[in-house]
Amino acid sequence: MATTTITTATKSPLLTDLASTLNHVPSNFIRPINDRPNVHEFQSFSDSIPIIDLQGLDGSNREEIIQKIANACQNYGFFQIVHHGVPEEVVGNMVKVSREFFSLPESERLKNYSDDMSKTTRLSTSFNLKTEKVSNWRDYLRLHCHPLQDYIHEWPANPPSFREDVAEYCKHVRGLSLKLVEAISESLGLERNYIDKALGKHGQHMAINYYPPCPEPGLTYGLPAHTDPNVITILLQNDVAGLQVLKDEKWVTVNPVPNTFIVNIGDQIQVISNDKYKSALHRALVNNEKERMSIPTFYCPSPDALIGPAPQLIDIDHPAQYTNYAYSEYYHNFWNRGLSKTTCVDMFKASN
Repeated sequence: MATTTITTATKSPLLTDLASTLNHVPSNFIRPINDRPNVHEFQSFSDSIPIIDLQGLDGSNREEIIQKIANACQNYGFFQIVHHGVPEEVVGNMVKVSREFFSLPESERLKNYSDDMSKTTRLSTSFNLKTEKVSNWRDYLRLHCHPLQDYIHEWPANPPSFREDVAEYCKHVRGLSLKLVEAISESLGLERNYIDKALGKHGQHMAINYYPPCPEPGLTYGLPAHTDPNVITILLQNDVAGLQVLKDEKWVTVNPVPNTFIVNIGDQIQVISNDKYKSALHRALVNNEKERMSIPTFYCPSPDALIGPAPQLIDIDHPAQYTNYAYSEYYHNFWNRGLSKTTCVDMFKASN
């Protein structure tokens, strides 16, 4: 957020250091009247998206679990997972060190600040300060995390355990991502390794999102409605609700369930599946009482990977819905156009 649009009394570019001093939402955060959250409908539904038990995915229950994943991808674009194999201690350390980072003195956090989107490790705010017209009520630390050895030296050295704790979490979530990508590939009737091979060398990013309490939560979003540009997202959130998913033209709040992850398919699965699976619109709300943290891990193709509908899913009744493109082109367009209810996949639709 440009400091001149928020206050003249601070030089901090971060929302976190300002939010507690505000009684009203600054004008550059206020959404148009027809695009504001209805906080009166902000209710939690623990059964709003399917919960899938992954126990036995590599054994006797694989076929049953893959069918449940297929149904969730086709009907929701989202699902929650239990018995996912990531140790509670690893998850707990990730949450703890993330909270510690955002509790550091402003001067220490700002060592990581940049609004240069090409930087692979950066602390920033909102979404894209250079292109957006309305700011979002969040600060975030974005990290590239695969291959780990290429990026870990860039990560914050404070808190002291940050690199160790986050690296351990990243390794476990990468293993989980690979299992889920294989299962989704099988659920489409493709070879288990089809999507894996389509992603090239693979990429893995993470965002640690911090949403401070907001004095007027009905005027703004933590993040407005959007779909994710990547392959799959694995979300860890704290016990404060805020994620909403669009289901049957209604926004439903995903209630945080202990020891689960939330998984959603991204635009690249929609393209590879030739529209059999659709990436779902989702958004983040804020509230005026509690801070919220969410930690999404984005599993991505490598920038030079060529993405398009799987040939096995194209026939006379199901023509190709998309042209082939390099993922780098897709990602560039996503960041520059901003978060939008019209998804970025529309730019790559095959012509009629």
